Amino acid sequence: MRIDIITIFPDMFSGPFSHSIIKRSIDKGLVEIYLHDLREFTTDKHRSVDDYAFGGGAGMVMSIEPIARCIEKLRGERIYDEIIFLTPDGELLNQGIANELSLKGNIMMLCGHYKGVDERVRALFISREISIGDYVLSGGELGAAVLVDSIVRLIPGVLGDETSALSDSFQNNLLSPPVYTRPRDYKGLQVPEILLSGHQAKIDKWKLDQALDRTRERRPDLLDE
Repeated sequence: MRIDIITIFPDMFSGPFSHSIIKRSIDKGLVEIYLHDLREFTTDKHRSVDDYAFGGGAGMVMSIEPIARCIEKLRGERIYDEIIFLTPDGELLNQGIANELSLKGNIMMLCGHYKGVDERVRALFISREISIGDYVLSGGELGAAVLVDSIVRLIPGVLGDETSALSDSFQNNLLSPPVYTRPRDYKGLQVPEILLSGHQAKIDKWKLDQALDRTRERRPDLLDE
């Protein structure tokens, strides 16, 4: 998989992409991530990529021209399955979307800033708009990092145990059951005996029952879906 991210703050990704699962997936050659500084695509001598909004109002708007130049350059080099705009009014990211995107080959992401992008960018270039939650961030970079992480961990070969992702919360619209490790007894708190029984069918049923109970208690809306 190849992921191209258009941003005015490429250095914001150095932390999340230089550690843990994403770094390992890059090192293994399972994913390629390229950052594109939008300021390299402006003709403004001050490297500005925004302007005042027509009609007035507070805040600046990201201009269409540098964004168009960047997107058109990238599209001239390869075909993209999705061009995603990270925005508060996009569809809410969930596990199903992450599963779907993990099967793609080439994805481009655009990180917004200020009061957003010129609406014509969305009309001409964007194939999908995604939000990571019902709140507003200073820019799309954190949202893009979250989206990348949710996708990359699902690529075959990224996780040490490829079945691990299948038992994550939100797969099959259930939260994960409780998990335990050593010691068996911690200050009187015991690991459930069923997990020590070695009877896999009974363990699997216990895990499913626990997942259902936890989902009913904490996220009953998932069961409604």
